Amino acid sequence: MKQGIGLTVGVVVVALLAAGGGYWAGNKGTSSQSHGAATTTAKPEKKLLYYRNPMGLPDTSPTPKKDPMGMDYIAVYEGGADEAPVPENQLKISTDKVQKLGVRTEAAQMRNLDKTVRAAGRIEPDERRLYTIAPKFEGYVERLYVNVTGQAVSKGQALFEVYSPELVSAQREYAIAVQGVDALKEAASETQSGMQQLAQASLLRLKNWDISNEQIAAMAKSGATQRTLTLRSPASGIVMEKKAVQGMRFMPGEMLYQIVDLSSVWVIADVFEQDIGLVENGAKVKVKINAYPDKEFAGTVTYIYPTLKAETRTVSVRVELANPGLLLKPSMFAQVEVSVGAKATAVTVPNSAVIDSGTRQIVLVSHGEGRFEPREVKLGSRSDTHVAVISGVKEGELVVVAANFLIDAESNLKAAVGGFGHSGHGAAAPAGKDAQTTTTQPAAKGASNQAEGTVEEVDAKAGTISLNHGPVASLKWPAMTMEFKVANESLLQTLKPGAKVAVEFVERQQGEWVITSVKPTNPHAGH
Repeated sequence: MKQGIGLTVGVVVVALLAAGGGYWAGNKGTSSQSHGAATTTAKPEKKLLYYRNPMGLPDTSPTPKKDPMGMDYIAVYEGGADEAPVPENQLKISTDKVQKLGVRTEAAQMRNLDKTVRAAGRIEPDERRLYTIAPKFEGYVERLYVNVTGQAVSKGQALFEVYSPELVSAQREYAIAVQGVDALKEAASETQSGMQQLAQASLLRLKNWDISNEQIAAMAKSGATQRTLTLRSPASGIVMEKKAVQGMRFMPGEMLYQIVDLSSVWVIADVFEQDIGLVENGAKVKVKINAYPDKEFAGTVTYIYPTLKAETRTVSVRVELANPGLLLKPSMFAQVEVSVGAKATAVTVPNSAVIDSGTRQIVLVSHGEGRFEPREVKLGSRSDTHVAVISGVKEGELVVVAANFLIDAESNLKAAVGGFGHSGHGAAAPAGKDAQTTTTQPAAKGASNQAEGTVEEVDAKAGTISLNHGPVASLKWPAMTMEFKVANESLLQTLKPGAKVAVEFVERQQGEWVITSVKPTNPHAGH
């Protein structure tokens, strides 16, 4: 009896323990599940809003898609940094790409642009220091005292002796006239006056032949006629040319010597047409000569020639400089640097900040977080490092000064500038997908272009195709995938996905490329 009661009690205890263990285990499991639920609600999944264009264009999509360049649209989540769409006049590049590209910015600043105008030139003699010895009478060279080209002479130094029958006759007439004046001192006044006039005429004739006063005085004093006459140098300098030969006959006006004073010389610099407006008379100049690389000569602009050389589009500028030691030789090559300063301060950016397409100039203004605004600017004068901005950029704005061309390649800047519709950037943006058309090189509207590629997608309703084409040489396009319109619906019949075709297309309006002709190509031919 007692044994049965004990067995019953044992069963009850086991049942209670089992129930308690189950209750404890159940509570533990519930607690774990509740903790897990709490953890899940602590990090709720963000709500997807839309997908935006990767190039920053005003185009969104509720579903994932690719742009004509083959780039995936970027997901935008509720509360995320990309919730606000990129403004139409800006483009955006991810911050990691910005770092990889090495983008560097600098603030536009007010400064006075000092520029150095550089030009090539040549040493030439000072024309005011060039002397020619050419007797005004006929005669013969009796003797040469200076008989070498390049010889240095001083002022008044004897050059050569000449014999001239005319000179002998003129001397004789003058001597007789002087003697007559002395002999007729007691004669009537009219007779004295006539003789004095004859003496003056003979004296004037000798002076007109460049006979020096000292030589004339010697002839008058001695009364004797000299067979030869010594001609002397009119200035100190170098004999640049010598045609006189002993015994030769010369005619009136024939050049026998040419002497130049090289203590001061000219540099004739050829300044380019675009720089001539900066050069003024009186500007200080630095001159360097290849023969003396360690020396620098200082000069001054004294004259700007009034004509332009059509062959070189340059204007000659005359620079005067001293020539100590006669180091500068005529016809030497010279490198000229003219320092010019701006007339007033202006907003400036580094030269590297400007992207020049040849038809307009673009500057990228940074708005932070990988956002860049392309602006068309009007430029003024330039220095070696900076350029003045007349309009388009304000003082203090950050402009991209390094890797701007890489941003151009990365973000299809030219298409963005053409499609943003930003004031000053040309036509308004085409609607929808057309705003994304790549235009890496401006082309005349209506000009026909050719390309070969593979049809990726055909949209018969919209009248467009997506074509993966090779390089287009006429537009300097690289190989890429982009969207085209077709000129008429009949062309869509020959355009099927996967078809390899050769197409002709034109730009009907800004950023709108239209296929006008389609021909199938050999599937095995390269593109």
